[in-house]
Amino acid sequence: MARKTIEQRLAELEAQRSALKARLSKTERNNDTRRKVLIGSLVLHHLETSNDQDFKQQLGEWLRRELPGFLTRDNDKALFADLIEQGLPVKGECGDSGQGAP
Repeated sequence: MARKTIEQRLAELEAQRSALKARLSKTERNNDTRRKVLIGSLVLHHLETSNDQDFKQQLGEWLRRELPGFLTRDNDKALFADLIEQGLPVKGECGDSGQGAP
């Protein structure tokens, strides 16, 4: 039976090391994504269900102020359009026919 050379063993160990580093990096990315999803879920839950109207209003105002500058891609902005534009008057509401001065 042929014995592995030191170089072969080092190459195997380096391959294992690279695989472990890749797995760790993937785990860290997955954890980061999960944290973001959970925080976002908490924020949306409070916006939808909170009985504390002051908190709900302040949170909504903060999001409407911060999100437009934070989101850089149009498709991301489209995901939050309902939240960002919430509270803004829509044409036709409050007797506004969309004509004349705002």
